[in-house]
Amino acid sequence: MLWYKEKLVKADEVNFDLADRGLLLGDGLFETLTAFNHIPFKFEAHLERMTHSAQRLGMRLDRALLQEAVLAVAGLDQAPCVIRITASRGTGPRGLLPPDQSTPLVFATRAPWHDTLAFGDARLATVSIQRNPTSPTSSMKTLAYLDPVLSLQEAKAKGADDALIVSTSGSIACTSMANLFILNQNNLVTPALDGSVLPGVTRRLILDLAPRLGLIVSERACSVSEMLAADLVIASNSVRFLTRITAVDDTLLSAGSPELWRTLKNTIAESVSKECEGFTLKH
Repeated sequence: MLWYKEKLVKADEVNFDLADRGLLLGDGLFETLTAFNHIPFKFEAHLERMTHSAQRLGMRLDRALLQEAVLAVAGLDQAPCVIRITASRGTGPRGLLPPDQSTPLVFATRAPWHDTLAFGDARLATVSIQRNPTSPTSSMKTLAYLDPVLSLQEAKAKGADDALIVSTSGSIACTSMANLFILNQNNLVTPALDGSVLPGVTRRLILDLAPRLGLIVSERACSVSEMLAADLVIASNSVRFLTRITAVDDTLLSAGSPELWRTLKNTIAESVSKECEGFTLKH
């Protein structure tokens, strides 16, 4: 089942307009979030990011409609799930220029979430694709998602789990699916939101929680060499929460303080439990 045109339908009942700009031009946005006990985690933050991105693109997105779609698929089953909400600008005439008047197409789907997704380890491989801070696709979750797709494909071909993507300036940006953090003692560093980094929802959660863990936060440019010398490197996103990075290319990274890694996991798990009626993330 999926939510499509303001109701729950079966996938084989969907008729997709071949003039849709999301299909033809990648002209649209999406969000991916988890839901536990029917409750989408960090729901308001995801809605805020999507509607803010829509404003940047000049799309007229109805926040209430997005909320209705997500809650409808979250309520289908109590089992943990991954929800994707997609919004295309809608149909339009041939050509690149968006029409003056268009009605966005919004739909939402769900897939199973399993606890093996959370708090794992990953090896990264540096890839040839770079993040361009002048491109909106670097800082928004648009339907034009080929850069992450091809980055992950290249990393997998090199035997890694994910990609290390740098910006055109040479500083680290992200992985194909996650923000990055570098920890040295009690210093927590993450790439600044300079246009080449997605303002991740879990990224924001970590930055908000860091002071209570005694961590000093810095958002700034980070070099690859700084990353390789760190006590601990982690990646964050809304499906896997935290991932410990164990290697980059042929360089093994420090495992850092096991106590700090455990504390970070516990803190995220507590946030999920508090917001989602006691759901327990295994960690």
